Amino acid sequence: MTENKLNLAVFISGRGSNLQSLIDACQSADFPARISFVLSNRSDAYGLERARKAGIPTSVVLHRDYPTRETFEDAMMAELAKHPVDLICLAGFMRILTPHFINRWPDKIINIHPSLLPDYKGLHTHERALADGKKEAGCTIHYVVPEMDSGPIIMQKRVPILPGDTPETLAARVLEQEHIAYPEVIRKLANKR
Repeated sequence: MTENKLNLAVFISGRGSNLQSLIDACQSADFPARISFVLSNRSDAYGLERARKAGIPTSVVLHRDYPTRETFEDAMMAELAKHPVDLICLAGFMRILTPHFINRWPDKIINIHPSLLPDYKGLHTHERALADGKKEAGCTIHYVVPEMDSGPIIMQKRVPILPGDTPETLAARVLEQEHIAYPEVIRKLANKR
């Protein structure tokens, strides 16, 4: 069955909760994807431990070890070449990819972002939504293009902003939706192949 599954590379920088939602989804026999390997730019990312517990190969490419973003990306591409990869899933990967990398994987890199794009590209999305008095927030999964957080949207999930919400309480509700959305998108993209 694995021969016709979508092969995923998941890039992380931190705790890997979205990675865990994908690991859990891939454990279902009927899920049309598998994680080939997990790459992190931080050796202390807890997501690496999640991957190891699930028996998934990991790679660490420390961005500080490279003089330019392009040489860092070349090192990531060398790791990608060691595994079967159909789709790269950015899951809390806190490095901005350059056209040097993105253009080698056209329509093969997706990202999850904690806002309803095109609103609140970049960081501090929940603080900004609260400061603007928005009534709802959410997450967006989109294709990665050279312009940050600007690629075609694949799926969005919405949550209400409640009276008394803090950036932390809002982030927690949005994250619950991220964990639902990422496996849904992977299933949709795998089934479209």
